[in-house]
Amino acid sequence: MDNRKKPVVSSNSGKVVFSSLSFRQQPARVLIIEALPPWWSETCMVLCDALDNFLSLACCLDGPCRIPLLSLYAISRQQECLLPFVQVRGNLARLHCCVEELRSLPGEGCVRGAARGAELLRQAVLDSLQQFKQYMRHSSTGNQAISNTSVEVTVMTSQPGKDIVRHLELGLKDADLVSLKRLLVVQVQSLEETHCDRQPSSFLSSSSRDKTKSVHQQKNCLMLGTEVDLQLVQNSAFAMETVLKTWLQEQSGERENLHLLLPSHTDSPIPVCVKCDMQERLLSPALIGLTPDLGVKTESIQNFLPAVKVSANQSSPPQRLKVIKVLRADGVCESVLYGLPLVIRPTICWQLDWDEMETNHNLFHALCHILRSRDLFLLLQVEPVQKSTAGGSGVYSHFILQPSPSLSLLLKPVVSRELLLPCSLPVSTKDPAPDAMQMVQGCLTQLDEEFVFNPLSLSSNLYQHLRRRGLLSQPRYPYR
Repeated sequence: MDNRKKPVVSSNSGKVVFSSLSFRQQPARVLIIEALPPWWSETCMVLCDALDNFLSLACCLDGPCRIPLLSLYAISRQQECLLPFVQVRGNLARLHCCVEELRSLPGEGCVRGAARGAELLRQAVLDSLQQFKQYMRHSSTGNQAISNTSVEVTVMTSQPGKDIVRHLELGLKDADLVSLKRLLVVQVQSLEETHCDRQPSSFLSSSSRDKTKSVHQQKNCLMLGTEVDLQLVQNSAFAMETVLKTWLQEQSGERENLHLLLPSHTDSPIPVCVKCDMQERLLSPALIGLTPDLGVKTESIQNFLPAVKVSANQSSPPQRLKVIKVLRADGVCESVLYGLPLVIRPTICWQLDWDEMETNHNLFHALCHILRSRDLFLLLQVEPVQKSTAGGSGVYSHFILQPSPSLSLLLKPVVSRELLLPCSLPVSTKDPAPDAMQMVQGCLTQLDEEFVFNPLSLSSNLYQHLRRRGLLSQPRYPYR
């Protein structure tokens, strides 16, 4: 199959729309939750809160479909399918009812044996695969167009994860797993188990992967191409949200996303190609059109000003940003910043008198000097102009304020917890291979080095492109 973008002509408008293959290979999702006592009484509230938060976000995302189908099972006194396969986008009411039904499962009662619970998990996996087959067969004969042909199953349990993995491997060894892309067992650890874990969690991740469990390392593997992983997570809403948010990231992996071309270190005209994958670090607020206060657009000052109704002869009131924290500059990761930055300078508004303007200028100068001399940033939060009419606290956006050598500051939007996607950034403990080091050093020596970057040296050929496009779209006029 050709993996390039293909133009699709809309029958309604006649316009050519380019359909990207991003997220086209997203698998359907099955979540199997073990709700057995006595563990369920400890994990119920946390897990349901995390699931409710995640589904509220996933249902409202615009753009390409990241979760085409979702099904949910609960293992309590028996195996129960709380939610057959449904589409996620625009289906929040039904998904919320499913979460509330999950909350209602009793957390007290007789304790079933571990073997019985593991057997119910195995049956739920097989039942979900059978339901997926039936759904796909029905969809292929109807009017629905479902492009994905695989499913990923996530099992959440409080039992020892290695025992569950071993039982599932043995119990599914002879089953038909053609449509199963991956099977993930998530062990929810108690507070005592977390303290006894081998190593602390990495930055912005409350989970640690057990690298010893992979189907490709087992003698009795399930089926070629099927992965079985074990992941340990803390019993916290953030840790479980992090597991669920991996569903929002592209899962294709069919080919690399980026070719980084370095000049050849030899006389060859062929560049050295470094093949890379790309990963989203955060969800763009522009994908959530219901929350303009979140900083959906950052293209101009008008997008930054508060959205309040004013008359035609009135100007918008100034945006109010409250400083809530001082940050060390070397402790801020650039990957959590997004949008276009704005330059902040002391005001020259003519409505201020000279004394007030001079005092304000001195305060701004002192702020710039202290932040720069101490290598500090400021974390800001937008103060709403008016209270939310819905009775809640409203939605808050946050910004980072950075100093500069000149009498100015740089304002950049910073992502909030809700929009942050999981990202593993391991630090390599090994030195690069000597031949690779020598090749890369040779490539970099072919390039000019600048001590101060000058963006005026860059040209995107934009003027010529705009002129060409504008002339082609307008009728020709004869010269007079």
